Amino acid sequence: MEKLLSYPISFIYYVFFGLTLVVFHPIQWICFNLFGYKAHKLSVDALQFCLMRCANILGTRFTFNNPHSIPTDRPLIIVANHQSLYDISPIMWFMRKHHTKFISKIELGKGIPSVSYNLRHGGSVLIDRKNPRQSLPAIMKFGEYIENTKRAAVIFPEGTRSKDGTPKPFQTKGLEIMFKKVPSALIVPISINNSWKMQRYGQFPMGLGTHIKFTVHKPLELATFDDKQVLIKTVEQTVKTHIHP
Repeated sequence: MEKLLSYPISFIYYVFFGLTLVVFHPIQWICFNLFGYKAHKLSVDALQFCLMRCANILGTRFTFNNPHSIPTDRPLIIVANHQSLYDISPIMWFMRKHHTKFISKIELGKGIPSVSYNLRHGGSVLIDRKNPRQSLPAIMKFGEYIENTKRAAVIFPEGTRSKDGTPKPFQTKGLEIMFKKVPSALIVPISINNSWKMQRYGQFPMGLGTHIKFTVHKPLELATFDDKQVLIKTVEQTVKTHIHP
């Protein structure tokens, strides 16, 4: 019954979702080209807020639990599990004062209104996962950018989304590079629950009444870990212990 009800509601959702992307694309262009990074950043923040409101049409709720006072004058490496595309907007919105940037697959850099433009111009990095000659130098340059600007890099080390919420093993190469290139970073683990339920039936119809929960864990000082593999294991255990498929 829920799936049957979801068809008309999902149609309405996608109409508003698509309109939001189309409307914000020229807004981003104007902000970036006429007023620069700060104006573009504000437009991207507003986009994330509106995308979350679109998800409310489906009965989606967001809880972002962050009891920690995380400084804004330090570079961050945010490490989270990955369950769906609906992980992204809440992280960008609730962590917006940290200027979150992403390591994204190169295919997302074109063809998607608003999203592709922000990935190309907002400070994120696009990598070809099948081409180490492109991806590794790109991640290195991205790490230097995060270190110099004191912004926040968001990494999903599982590599691919978990379709049922069950966490996958962390792939460590990207983290190792970021640790080397952002030596002054704070590492911020985040556990994400339930966002996979948004696409429990696939792309259409959407899941209804999902309560997506984000838990921000205590930041870790990168510099205090001589053995970075110990740090990776600590972060992975912290994230996964609080995932409830």
